[in-house]
Amino acid sequence: MRDGALLVRLSAPPVEGAANAQLIQVLAKALDVPKRHVTIVAGERGRVKRVKVEGMTAEHVAKRLKL
Repeated sequence: MRDGALLVRLSAPPVEGAANAQLIQVLAKALDVPKRHVTIVAGERGRVKRVKVEGMTAEHVAKRLKL
């Protein structure tokens, strides 16, 4: 974590949504939720993104990720 934000390093290039797709896949796997429950709600084209995980609060996500 840095400045209250979760840092995720991806290997996919930021081309044609590949990095966004990989981010969703990584978060879904880490949180043990279906990929359809993870949505990028802001920053889709930038480096900083805001993500919504359906059915989970920020506190629940932090607990699942053991932060």
